[in-house]
Amino acid sequence: MRLLHTMLRVGDLERSIAFYTKVLGMQLLRRKDYPEGEFTLAFVGYGDESEHTAIELTYNWGQSEYQQGTGFGHLAIEVDDVYRATDRIKAQGGKVLREAGPMNAGSTIISFIEDPDGYPIELIGTRAGAV
Repeated sequence: MRLLHTMLRVGDLERSIAFYTKVLGMQLLRRKDYPEGEFTLAFVGYGDESEHTAIELTYNWGQSEYQQGTGFGHLAIEVDDVYRATDRIKAQGGKVLREAGPMNAGSTIISFIEDPDGYPIELIGTRAGAV
């Protein structure tokens, strides 16, 4: 078994695709309109879905925003340098929720950013040899 994807409902598909591809460096892996269901799915990720987990961006036609439930936490992306990645995202207009620095009660370097629909994304420093 393996994790295939995480689905996020988005209010503006083009804006979300631009954020995940241009700001976070993912690739648009596939996209398909479903006219009978009035929705579009776009999958983004860092590599081929046969080996990598993806994010499914679901756009329900005519729905421009959602209220996020209290059960959702965040997405997490590993980066080589959290400080540099956070600065790069900020320079591209990304919203930073928590500046880069050691996590509370730990030494792992993290930061939090927010996607255009308000979903929090944690950037975590590479942990060489971590289990």
